[in-house]
Amino acid sequence: MNPDLDLSIDRVIRAPRKVVWDAWTDPASLAQWWLPAPTQCRVDRLEVRPGGAFVTRMSEDGVTFVPHVDACFLVVDEFERIVFTNAVDGAWRPASPAPVAMTAEVTLQDHADGTDYRIVVRHGDRAARDRHAELGFAEGWGTVADQLTRFVTGAR
Repeated sequence: MNPDLDLSIDRVIRAPRKVVWDAWTDPASLAQWWLPAPTQCRVDRLEVRPGGAFVTRMSEDGVTFVPHVDACFLVVDEFERIVFTNAVDGAWRPASPAPVAMTAEVTLQDHADGTDYRIVVRHGDRAARDRHAELGFAEGWGTVADQLTRFVTGAR
């Protein structure tokens, strides 16, 4: 990780890696925790394989859904790592995503208490990293990590 360009979230989730992996790779599960509540998520495409599409929409009212993520998976190591970027969209076209282009790496490792869960979000320059931080990266991605934790542990 390069602190000048990257932002990260770390958690220990009290659930087995496979359970956390399944929450990331099953569209119905992902829709339950991928956006900070009360925003609702619709998963349009979740092709968890290198080159596969990752496309979600979001809704504040549960009726009108607008684009959220249009990305492609770069690396998928089953039960261990998922890497995706929004710099290339789900149709493999170069993209200029708002608010920032990024590459996210999700890693899962065994931990004595369950799963060591880490996300590193990489940016192309310091300005993009700072913009993402100013927009609430820690709060947004942290909330989503907490929602994932509650989803996989059954805690409410």
